[in-house]
Amino acid sequence: MTTAGLDWGRDVCGNLGPAESREWLCTNGIGGFASGTVAGLLTRRYHGLLVAALQPPLGRTFLVAKLDDTVEYDGLRRPLCTNRWADGTVDPHGFREIERFRLEGTTPVWTLACADLLLEKRVWMEPGANTTYVQYRLLRAGGPVTLELKALVNYRDYHATTRGDGWQMRGEPVPQGLRVVAYEGARPFLLLAEGAEVAPAHDWYYGFDLAAERDRGLDFREDHLHAGTFRATLSPGAALTIVVSAETAPSLDGDAAWDRRRRYEDDLLARWRKAHTVAKQAPDWIEQLVLAADQFVVRRPLLDDPDGISVIAGYPWFGDWGRDTMISLPGLLLATGRPEVARRILTTFARFVDRGMLPNRLSDAGEVPEYNSVDAALWYVEAIRASHQATGDDALLTQLFPVLEEIMRWHRTGTRYGIAVDPADGLLRSGEPGVQLTWMDAKIGDWVVTPRTGKAVEINALWYNALCAMGSFARRLHRPAGEWEGMAAQAHTGFARFWNERTGYCSDVLYGPDGDDDALRPNQIFAVSLPDSPLTPRQRQKVVEACARHLLTSFGLRSLAPGYLRYQGRYIGGPRERDAVYHQGPAWAWLLGPFVLAHFRVQGDPAAALAGRLRGGKHRRDLRRGITLHAARLHRPGLERRRDPARLDGDRRR
Repeated sequence: MTTAGLDWGRDVCGNLGPAESREWLCTNGIGGFASGTVAGLLTRRYHGLLVAALQPPLGRTFLVAKLDDTVEYDGLRRPLCTNRWADGTVDPHGFREIERFRLEGTTPVWTLACADLLLEKRVWMEPGANTTYVQYRLLRAGGPVTLELKALVNYRDYHATTRGDGWQMRGEPVPQGLRVVAYEGARPFLLLAEGAEVAPAHDWYYGFDLAAERDRGLDFREDHLHAGTFRATLSPGAALTIVVSAETAPSLDGDAAWDRRRRYEDDLLARWRKAHTVAKQAPDWIEQLVLAADQFVVRRPLLDDPDGISVIAGYPWFGDWGRDTMISLPGLLLATGRPEVARRILTTFARFVDRGMLPNRLSDAGEVPEYNSVDAALWYVEAIRASHQATGDDALLTQLFPVLEEIMRWHRTGTRYGIAVDPADGLLRSGEPGVQLTWMDAKIGDWVVTPRTGKAVEINALWYNALCAMGSFARRLHRPAGEWEGMAAQAHTGFARFWNERTGYCSDVLYGPDGDDDALRPNQIFAVSLPDSPLTPRQRQKVVEACARHLLTSFGLRSLAPGYLRYQGRYIGGPRERDAVYHQGPAWAWLLGPFVLAHFRVQGDPAAALAGRLRGGKHRRDLRRGITLHAARLHRPGLERRRDPARLDGDRRR
């Protein structure tokens, strides 16, 4: 397993500001997760040891917040935990004992030092199960050390916050620990530790202060229940593993569970190395990306497809989204040597095609899928093209070709929200009052901030590519291709209307309610980065130059160029303030990939594209780090808007 990830010493870990601003994430492959800060401080409502996906990959329920840990050694009693309270007090200050924090694969590992005691703590999840392991191993001490661990629990929707007033949970003793039942009908969960003494408790800890939620303008107070205390005495070299689980019979063998996790990640890396002959020459951080990519791939069992697979659009906020899945599929799976998983995703989503559209967001807790995306189905065509290019899998292409024909037919004749081809120029138009259909989809109440009604530039770049792909697919399968080729030729001619010779780049939207919109936005980069470009070579170069000069930052492309009236250079405040500027200037990391690819397509020099954007100097290291952290669109600023936690405060029993 790689250990080439993040590694910090006391200069970071021993300072609360840097330590609480650095966050870790573990996932289980079915939509559940654990997350927190290096300092051990809760700063988000999503920070916890077990957020279980009770209806994989959704139904996420916050069950276990943290373990408040303390060591007793040779007459010394020292807390290792850290909490911030409603009055602003930080107590205790366990972060001061953190000697080192590092990642082993995706597993966060802390080394804690107290006098001559050295203790290692690691957190990981069981692949395919709602189970988290927290293992403490005594690396060094002059004698026995006693660990005391207070388990703080909850039971709520993962977007909510809890007030514990009067709430009585049941903590029932079971062999090796406790079984917690939050209320009648709630899913029981387990707190277990082989070889530890456990004392049940029922004490509410009131007023945890969640600093990140305060900064977001949301409810930032949370209560958690102390459900029980575990105690165990360790000799040097010994370990104690706490198991928190929503499963009925999780394994208690911590060392065996760690071996399973390690083998799982070793297999991921082996697949990548086998798929790429240059893997041995790749920098170490690429291996970290391979493991990070897997964290977003989840099972989505369906009645007619029990082996269905999908992609989480982003932790901690989101479930699986059609657009995000198809955009990220080539990077998450084809580039990492897992084409068979990509195949399963493509066949899973084929079941959701309706009136030629792919859902923008799949169902959560019984909700009907939302078909409010003009580009999800077009990205689906591109994902199939990329998969076939990587594998030559004609069987998959044959299976999905009728689905693709259905998508194209509906777009040609017209489907929801005014999405239809204009027969005059072959371009795709879309939009109705009150709906947001492109990826720039901020909406506040009934106000669509960036409606982009009309003929949007990236939508028509995708449409042209889809037509070209359909012609290629048809020829591959020995089917008539003339219809697709004719439509592609018409769209190619019509696309010339996007070029604005006066500005030297493409208009963002044509034929909108107020005419053409010539705002300089990054959407035009797809007219260069996609395999088939409807622009001339000169125009492609001009687009890349315009985006580089006016939109490129260290961490992404700005969503609007400075100098425009609507441009906003600060993304701060509560949900309304942030949503209002969401696509009016903030930089988006996911656009770096298309930009670098467009740069390569224009220059034809991969070394230049990489050297100019990804290597050398602090600025370039920052850019690379931005790609590393955000390549799978892990944390796009403000995306929590899509399901506003402010409207979901409270817990499931209410």
